[in-house]
Amino acid sequence: MTSSAGLAESSLRTPRRYGSLRRREAIMGYVFAAPWILGFVFFIAGPMLASIILSFTNWDLLSPIRFVGFGNYNKLLFNDPLLYQSLKVTSIYAFVSVPLQVALGLVLAILLNQKIKALSFFRSIYYLPSVIGGISVAIMWRWILGTQFGMVNTLLSYAGIEGPAWLGDPQWVLVSFIIMSLWGTGGAMLIYLGGLQGIPSELYEAADVDGAGPIPKFLRITVPMMTPVIFFNMIIGIIHALQEFVAPFVMTGGGPHNSSLFLVLYLYRNAFQMFQMGYASAIAWVLFIYIMILTALVVRSSAVWVYYEGSAKGR
Repeated sequence: MTSSAGLAESSLRTPRRYGSLRRREAIMGYVFAAPWILGFVFFIAGPMLASIILSFTNWDLLSPIRFVGFGNYNKLLFNDPLLYQSLKVTSIYAFVSVPLQVALGLVLAILLNQKIKALSFFRSIYYLPSVIGGISVAIMWRWILGTQFGMVNTLLSYAGIEGPAWLGDPQWVLVSFIIMSLWGTGGAMLIYLGGLQGIPSELYEAADVDGAGPIPKFLRITVPMMTPVIFFNMIIGIIHALQEFVAPFVMTGGGPHNSSLFLVLYLYRNAFQMFQMGYASAIAWVLFIYIMILTALVVRSSAVWVYYEGSAKGR
């Protein structure tokens, strides 16, 4: 009787102990996740909620907040030509620079995926520029593209060519930023390298048996197998390009004649130069919606051109 009672009591304690252990594990999980949760609430979700509220107000940091409804959006969409100028500049920059970065990154990755001497050295050389960024890079490129003493125009003068005013001519300033954007292609190149090394070698061996040359192998094996990586780099590139700020802020300030007025720079002008916080918040949400629409279009199109291994029809 005693032994049977002990077994019954032990069987009752086991679920309790298991439940207590589960609770302790859950508590510890929340404790470890707390820094990220708090950071998300206070630095992402909180500011986003505050900005969408401010976008319906008029506030200059000194006067009391005044609710204006959709007044900021009405002015922004129907009475602000600078919004559409900044949207045009940002869109041209994104639609030109991102495909160039995608193509150049893939070409560099293919070249650096070959069996050559000092391969690690060359990979490091091409990747290092993507690590260096911010104001230092903008200042360096401002010197490289300088009109009178810039390195590019100096080299062109040796060949008897008079270089343009890269950053001072409205026709060339956006071209300058697009050229500068290729500086950070090494980041995408590194991701492409990982994708290339994941392609089964049996596919290339079968193509060699069939007598396929380099171009057919590239078009029929490499490109289809790399489409998920291309898709990823394209999405990330579009999001980053539409938020370009540091380079135009440091190098041109949006000039000449607003020909390099990117949307985030226009947002900065309204927020921290004219102190129109409500209007700047409305610009931020227009940019957010624009990014979401373009991202959704690219994601939607992926069903046509992105191939996933194991699925003959892609997505």
